[in-house]
Amino acid sequence: MPDHERRAGSTLATLSPAYFAFVMATGIVSIAAELRGLHRLAVLLLWVNVIAYGALCALSLARLARYRDRMLADLTSHQKGAAFLTTVAGTNVLGSQLALVAERPGIAVALWWLGLALWGVLLYAFLTAVTFREPKPDLATGISGVWLLLVVSTESVAVLGATVAPSIAPRGVLFVSLVAHLVGAMLYLLVIGLIFYRWTFFSMGGDQATPPYWINMGALAITTLAGSNLILAAPRWDLLRQLEPFLQGTTILFWAFATWWVPLLVIMGVWRHGVKRVPLRYDPQFWALVFPLVMYSVATTKMIEAIGLPFGSWIPAAFFWIGLGAWTITAVGMAVAERPGSR
Repeated sequence: MPDHERRAGSTLATLSPAYFAFVMATGIVSIAAELRGLHRLAVLLLWVNVIAYGALCALSLARLARYRDRMLADLTSHQKGAAFLTTVAGTNVLGSQLALVAERPGIAVALWWLGLALWGVLLYAFLTAVTFREPKPDLATGISGVWLLLVVSTESVAVLGATVAPSIAPRGVLFVSLVAHLVGAMLYLLVIGLIFYRWTFFSMGGDQATPPYWINMGALAITTLAGSNLILAAPRWDLLRQLEPFLQGTTILFWAFATWWVPLLVIMGVWRHGVKRVPLRYDPQFWALVFPLVMYSVATTKMIEAIGLPFGSWIPAAFFWIGLGAWTITAVGMAVAERPGSR
């Protein structure tokens, strides 16, 4: 077998399921750019995302066909399985892009149905596997910020559902979105307790303080966005109108807790790279840092709109530009790392 074919086969066999986080990160940067009036940038990133999503879907299907056992082993792993849920979140973020940036609600609806189906299959497959598999890893080894993709994927169903509801059956889709929003919030409570316990009672090496821990904040940010979208949709359904005070209170709660995480996560990054001297080089996991930064920007913008806050507009602006810079640096790192002949 020629060397290039052998390398291609090796890359496909080890393809990280977390690569759909690139679609998540690129999509949310595009949406944030649209909200800030940068329409050309938003459209450019939309096209990048359409191509990336199609390529990743094709690669994932090829991997399933050629390396099914290896892919199933990843899906049922405590360490890697939750990363497959980036597929769900990426599908729904792309749907939100198409609805908000390209004004293509029909395609967005189709992606919502696809995202909902993928959510049901991947989430329950992962949870079933880690519940019944033996032997199980200890908590310090088995859990990481990647587990919060349980929350992110669930809330992404709520976010896109509330966006496309007028194009389908408003009450039915809004009810599914409301349920997904509440389920995602409860999943956050379950998972973050385990993560916080792991942080505070087990040793933490520099190689363990990985970028996916930024999902501690990002999961709350997308939960804030889902709540804000439901508040904005309240005039279309009496039940949501009745629940509006509850949704306003919980949305502010989620945003406040997301904000609380930011300084701690920055400290962790400084400790990892400054104190423990972990080299700062490209890794697909860095997309799990970019997404929360810009999701916080979008969520804050929508919360201000939904609740009518007369202040704080500088916060989403600052996080947008920080997130855009992080996206650019990570994209350059990916291009360099993935070029032919790179090590």
